[in-house]
Amino acid sequence: MTFPTFTSTQLDPRARGKELGTHRRKAIVANLAGYSDLFAVAGATPAQVRAWGERALDRSADWAPQLAEEIAGIAAGAGLEPWQVAVVNARTEILAAIDATGEGECSTSVVLPGPRTVQTWDWHDHLRDAPMLWELEPRPGHVVRTFTEAGALAKIGVNTAGLGIHFNILRHESDSAELGVPVHLIARRILEEAATVEEAIAVAMSAPVSASTVITAVTSDDAASIEISPAGVGVIPPEQGVLQHCNHFLAPGLAEGERHATDRPSTYDRLQHLRDRVEELSGDDHTARALAMLSHGPDAAPVCAHPDLTQPINQRWETVATIALDLPAGRLRVHQGGPCQVTEETWQVF
Repeated sequence: MTFPTFTSTQLDPRARGKELGTHRRKAIVANLAGYSDLFAVAGATPAQVRAWGERALDRSADWAPQLAEEIAGIAAGAGLEPWQVAVVNARTEILAAIDATGEGECSTSVVLPGPRTVQTWDWHDHLRDAPMLWELEPRPGHVVRTFTEAGALAKIGVNTAGLGIHFNILRHESDSAELGVPVHLIARRILEEAATVEEAIAVAMSAPVSASTVITAVTSDDAASIEISPAGVGVIPPEQGVLQHCNHFLAPGLAEGERHATDRPSTYDRLQHLRDRVEELSGDDHTARALAMLSHGPDAAPVCAHPDLTQPINQRWETVATIALDLPAGRLRVHQGGPCQVTEETWQVF
């Protein structure tokens, strides 16, 4: 089992978006429908969702006009309105606006130098077909490869400048319904523009946001977890070459406003699980690192999540992917599913 892939041939943002939208039309439309169902179950009306999508598009155009153009191109190719593709890109912001809650989410480990990285990516099981792997060239000679969702501009990824990012959602008391720049666009600009951790931090700090996320930026010998919230940006450096993050704030000034762990306290257990396995997570073997992540609830930390089908769709969580960055090669290693299913043969190199 592998995720679908797409390699863009266009350099112009609108043309690149239209090419992607045309080739991945069914998946993008299905992803929008899946999110529309999720928002409805969580309590949002279609009118609210449209208003949030339009505002996200406006804020994106102010902060990164070229990315707003790419969103418009995707919409044209997929037969959608630009605000609808903006909804897919702003799904984190819309969920924050609804104040959606539930158990689940991602765990990330980075060990320097190398780096040796791995993360689980958990999401709602009815959206398990949304992910794709996308290669694009935002400018000649600079290649970005990202694990993302159909219609979203980026998520976890690497670039050929030697930088990669991991991605975990957060919640903060400052999150609001006044939609700001989508955090997925911040990830994309970092992959497009940054070659150093400091440059990645500068991109994140420049974005006016309404929802929270942590982007862990990594190079061969440097890393930082960049905690983004409407209240500000916190930067967590490695300790003795180790940097691990789950779904709660670690920066002292931001941790006081923590919201995610109020509803999902397992984030603390998951982080402790990673800290207890630093030795196993420090090896060169990406399969061994993934297996070191393995832990199932309820008797242990639920790093590897499986959905409870008795729950409504907004409360069902699944580890959809396990991902390691290969920065020297500028590639991703992606396994479809959780650590409990990983073998050397199940990795998809992209």
